[in-house]
Amino acid sequence: MKRQHPRRHRRRVDRKKSRSRTARSRTIAPQTSKQFFARTEQFRDTWNRVTHVISRMRADGVSLKRASREFGLSTSTVIRLAKSALRKRKGRYAAKPTDKLLRLLVIPTRKGLLEIAMRDSRQASRVGEYWAAVQKYLRTGDASAIEEFRRRGITDASRKRISLLTNLEELDRLASAGVLSFESLYAGVT
Repeated sequence: MKRQHPRRHRRRVDRKKSRSRTARSRTIAPQTSKQFFARTEQFRDTWNRVTHVISRMRADGVSLKRASREFGLSTSTVIRLAKSALRKRKGRYAAKPTDKLLRLLVIPTRKGLLEIAMRDSRQASRVGEYWAAVQKYLRTGDASAIEEFRRRGITDASRKRISLLTNLEELDRLASAGVLSFESLYAGVT
């Protein structure tokens, strides 16, 4: 039986340790609101801006570099955190049509605002459209846009179906209490 030199064995072990340290230091995107809130406030702010970069790229066809600059992030940070939402074509990054990045949004309920976690960009867009309809109603009194959401709901990250508040009296009550503002759309992440 051949004996191994002790130094060689030690080097192999050290390499394994260094690989595991590298794997741990890689930032993993949060999958749940619990994971999101377990992170530092700085990370939560960065994550929120990363999701905005992806949304801006998708909605306006803006380049990764320009969108990242608008939100004060480096392109490498966006790629590291949101690689699953990007595709690379001809050396350039573009946002995929949809993504599964975690977003924490707020919707009005009879009891006030409810913070929900979403992992589908289409559902997040629906919440944005709903907020636009609510703001239009509060500004102009035109409830036609809200009527479109009467029997439509959204699905949160845990696949729970949530109905959107379309009762105009309740929306008026929440608005007079100062609860409804467009800035309320995103959860208190910063």
